[in-house]
Amino acid sequence: MRITTVTSPPPASPAGTPTDTVRNPRGRRAAGVVAVLALALSTAACGAKAGETTEATSCVDTSGDSVKVGFLNSLSGTMAISETTVFKSLSMAAEEINAAGGVLGKKLDVVSEDGASEPTVFAEKAGKLIESDCVAAVFGGWTSSSRKAMLPVFEAKNSLLFYPVQYEGLEASKNIFYSGATTNQQIVPALDWLKDEKKITSIFLVGSDYVFPRTANEIIKKYAAAHGIEVKGEEYQELGSTNFGTVVDKVKQAGADAVFNTLNGDSNVAFFKEYKGKGLTAAKMPVVSVSIAEEEVPGVGVDKLVGQYTAWNYYQTVESPANEKFVAAFKKANGDKAVTSDPMEAAYTSLYLWKAMVEKANSFDVAKVQEAAGGTTFEAPEGSVTVNGENHHIAKTALIGEIQSDGLIKTVWNSPTPIEPDPYLKSYDWWEAK
Repeated sequence: MRITTVTSPPPASPAGTPTDTVRNPRGRRAAGVVAVLALALSTAACGAKAGETTEATSCVDTSGDSVKVGFLNSLSGTMAISETTVFKSLSMAAEEINAAGGVLGKKLDVVSEDGASEPTVFAEKAGKLIESDCVAAVFGGWTSSSRKAMLPVFEAKNSLLFYPVQYEGLEASKNIFYSGATTNQQIVPALDWLKDEKKITSIFLVGSDYVFPRTANEIIKKYAAAHGIEVKGEEYQELGSTNFGTVVDKVKQAGADAVFNTLNGDSNVAFFKEYKGKGLTAAKMPVVSVSIAEEEVPGVGVDKLVGQYTAWNYYQTVESPANEKFVAAFKKANGDKAVTSDPMEAAYTSLYLWKAMVEKANSFDVAKVQEAAGGTTFEAPEGSVTVNGENHHIAKTALIGEIQSDGLIKTVWNSPTPIEPDPYLKSYDWWEAK
């Protein structure tokens, strides 16, 4: 398999620039930059407005014995601590698929781009992969800011993005397949567990200052209000920030029963260093994190995380023949100390789901793949997964895990069955969209 890796230019603005539009003037300016860039990219070739799906002419070449696919991950910047392993798992999946004969008899020719932890770069590189490299599909993204920057590009150019990370929900696009969890498959079960198992009556919210944490925390606050849980504080720091002394002081003074952590990237290193340094422990005030997986634990520091909790849908310790095979293959490719994690497992799964969709459709054509998507299944390391044809998410089992001294995460609770995706929270009477 040939993997062409293209080095991105320096980001147009500093990594960590907020891109949410809530209570943040700089975030509004950054969001405007993303919107303008995405619009320019989408109208340049298609004459379409961002957010509209068009009948754009595809340049995907299927005449030879190979077909191009794009991998778009942050291999530099604050998110590289998390996204590099996603690139590795996608590469492993591509190698496995090629070794087994490819997709419809065609080997995968991978073109890799670095999103550089910057939404504007993700949007730019997505356009390049679709129009210049003529890939059949793109796999990647991590932050919701990167996904939202890319979304209008994929819709305007009528191409496919496979997004592998848990996110805040409230979204569904015919041009995106979401193999990570939506809110009702991760955040809501984590809140149920805190309420029912930990008996919490108060909580403190800490997050990075961009789309996912702010939207997730709006959902958490509505859940809390409906279930008699007091929110004792809500603090945000720029993505990539390492200044958490004041934040942790506020957390300690508030004296909440637990902390819900939506920090992303290497900000977690600084947060948990301060947390431990100020005498806060899992026993005194447990933290539930939704963006720390096995890959991040060594970077944050195992000694700072032992006993703390995470909410995901896959851990390396999941017991199944498919996962044993997956873990063994990843360690063989990346060394005995390599660990697997939820986002990289979801990314690995996404490439196999695309393969199954293409083979079900007997075509690489976007419209035919979309039509064939519903009901497509794959025996993934996390368990059997099935694509929902209406919202392009997959059913997932919710897991709560406790971080162990060896850096692995042990499941302490799981949902009895896989949870059907409900990205707009239509089945919850306490949620009313704004």
